[in-house]
Amino acid sequence: MSAPVEAGQRRVKVGTGPETIRTLKRELTTGLLPDTYVSGGALVYMETVSGGLTGAADEDSPLPVNASTIQPAGLAGLLAEHAHVYRKKVRKGADGEVETYDEECTPPREVLAAVLTGKTWPNVPALRGIIGAPVLRRDGTLLQAPGYDPATGLYLASKVDLPPVPEAPTGEQVAAARTFLLDRFLRDFPWSGPADRANYLALLATPILRHFTRSLTPFALVDATMPASGKTILTAGPGMLYGQRVMPWAYAEEELRKSITAVLAEQVGVVIWDNLAEGTVIDSAVLAQLVTSGVWSDRQLGASRNVATVNDRLWMATGNNLQVGGDMASRTVRVHLDPNMPRPESRDQSGFGIPHLDQWITVPANQLTVLWHLLVLVLDWTRVGAARAIGVSMRQFTPWAQALGGFLAHHGIEGFLTNIADVRGVDEDETRWRGFLSCWHERYGTTPVTAAELRRGAEPVVIGGDVSDPWDGQFITTPTGKLPNAVVLGRMLTGQNGRWRGDYVIRAAKSERGDRAVFTVEHHSD
Repeated sequence: MSAPVEAGQRRVKVGTGPETIRTLKRELTTGLLPDTYVSGGALVYMETVSGGLTGAADEDSPLPVNASTIQPAGLAGLLAEHAHVYRKKVRKGADGEVETYDEECTPPREVLAAVLTGKTWPNVPALRGIIGAPVLRRDGTLLQAPGYDPATGLYLASKVDLPPVPEAPTGEQVAAARTFLLDRFLRDFPWSGPADRANYLALLATPILRHFTRSLTPFALVDATMPASGKTILTAGPGMLYGQRVMPWAYAEEELRKSITAVLAEQVGVVIWDNLAEGTVIDSAVLAQLVTSGVWSDRQLGASRNVATVNDRLWMATGNNLQVGGDMASRTVRVHLDPNMPRPESRDQSGFGIPHLDQWITVPANQLTVLWHLLVLVLDWTRVGAARAIGVSMRQFTPWAQALGGFLAHHGIEGFLTNIADVRGVDEDETRWRGFLSCWHERYGTTPVTAAELRRGAEPVVIGGDVSDPWDGQFITTPTGKLPNAVVLGRMLTGQNGRWRGDYVIRAAKSERGDRAVFTVEHHSD
């Protein structure tokens, strides 16, 4: 039925429609096409992406290959390139004798579509994902050979041509790596404190360790007090190494959800919402759900079916004096820069460890240097057992925090996650509720009040012709900034029942007659 030919193409004989379907299905499961894998029940083909250009630090940096779902037209092209598909034909020779011959052909589209309809592809290797840089396997070994790795189902499409990294780096290599990363690459950023540098190094190493730690990864907030402080350069570190997609922030929840679903279909390791408006409050239920979900499920854009995608990205945002709200405060790692000067861009860079770092990081050879030294530090940590940090916790991200804390501690880098209180300090939602409860307690003490009574007490008071706000702007508002009516306020207070806001906590109960809810605020100071 089929046999190799000199050109390296496999000969595939086809016939009627049903026979052709059976034949091609069988041939595709026995290695007919190279670089073919199965993902989510569909055949995909790995192909190099042409036209890729080296961009700036704040531009997209895609991976050099793409896993494309094979469609009928694509299958026709792949068969023409890698196989000799033919059918037997009959004709009369010059002498009038009937003879058979082989005619190369392309099976009809409906036949190719029928071949691809199935979801079961035995013997075709499963593709779990594409990565742009080496990663640690779950057994602690480094996946660094380009191409498909059967042990993990990952395909390494390195953005830089990295020479082999030793599994057991020498002391000299480790010392050189630490010196380069800390005393050259990261030396001149205006870190607000030790925690910011430590947190950034943890984020830089996170894509390498994600499969090893088997953990969720928190949201990364990189902000500064002034423009031109170096935020975009910091996000370009992991972005350039692992592939990045830079997007504008979607202020509407539904638009944010759509953008997340769309970008998860792309092969990049880092997603960056760059340059949010100054003072933006990141308080999104969609984003909170994203960073705590190992798998993201949503309706496919332009279709009526749901798709489920492994959430294996590092999600980052940059801006000036950003705030977090709601559940995002406990799901965010902050890296804060404070140059403490009016024009950070005017700093003399002649004495910098790496002058003009924003241009330097876009050069592939320089990206290789950063990645090499980072991998040396990681492998030195795993060489001695990859000890975790004891006593470190971060809700759903505790495995991540303990692993990265252990990695940093092994190399004597202090301050990891010690700015958690600072993150809560920029928690706009926490600040609003704490101010509201403090003012409430001052006005009513521990007297139970209904939502309607509380709301009436928020009405402006006219004194001597002047309008006065009895709450001095501290009364809680809806997400749109308006005062809630009594019904909405009651729901808001019920949703806060038992939740501490600083030293204050709301308690909900029934009135003496049992016909309505009443609320009190307790204050417990140390």
